[in-house]
Amino acid sequence: MEIPRRILGKTGVEVTILGLGGEGILRTFDYDKEAYALINRAFDLGINYFESARAYSGSESYYGNALKERRKEIFLTSKSHARDKKGALEHLHETLKNMKTDHLDLWQVHDVRTEDDIEEIFGPKGALEAFIQAKKKGFTKFIGVTGHHDPMILRRCLELFDFDTVLLPVNPAEPSYNSFLEKVIPYAQKKRVGIIGMKVYFRGLAKRLPWFDTMEPFFHFALSQSITTAVIGCDSISQLVENVQIASRFSPMSVDMIKTLIRNVTPFARRLMYYKP
Repeated sequence: MEIPRRILGKTGVEVTILGLGGEGILRTFDYDKEAYALINRAFDLGINYFESARAYSGSESYYGNALKERRKEIFLTSKSHARDKKGALEHLHETLKNMKTDHLDLWQVHDVRTEDDIEEIFGPKGALEAFIQAKKKGFTKFIGVTGHHDPMILRRCLELFDFDTVLLPVNPAEPSYNSFLEKVIPYAQKKRVGIIGMKVYFRGLAKRLPWFDTMEPFFHFALSQSITTAVIGCDSISQLVENVQIASRFSPMSVDMIKTLIRNVTPFARRLMYYKP
């Protein structure tokens, strides 16, 4: 099984179209053995994009314990949800210590939701100052931003600063509401921002949809959009292997297939997108 790779926007880095997220079994405490096995299995299966966040329980520490000598062979990312410079720098110190590394490949401003968030992050002594400082000092190679509540808030972030990447929801329920697919992705493309997909399986809720006995259509939908990689958290090695198999046989969906999937999902879209305000 070989996972296709794409270039992550202006970073110029080639990453697998499937990334291992920091949720699932990794967003826990005291599952060290299981987490160690999952992360290393992901590496053995060819995944090179690994993501976590300061807010994800013991996830960063799991990565630190598992990767060790493999650090140089992967693209390692984490996030800070701090809104001020001091808090973000404290998060960075904790993240690097937990992950047992002297730098991240990508450090992301986590989960920007409101105008108040923007005002604080981009204002004097805001978190963005910490991210810029970290990049200048070599603690991160690239700076990203993430959001899944309001596409116009996330787009505003891209307008205010030259981010290297953006992490946003990519699934067939999106077109039914304020769509990140329509309101953020085209703008990010123009700025050559690396686009990373999340919520591909609606936080696992896709399993409850009628007509679908596999997650494959949702992954293929996401990677048929203008994104580089889809980040997916896994509860077990069997889930991981299934996702790698899906990624390895990816082929772009036709326009008609995309429209049909959107139409079939639309009646359930509001329920699936409960995480939006």
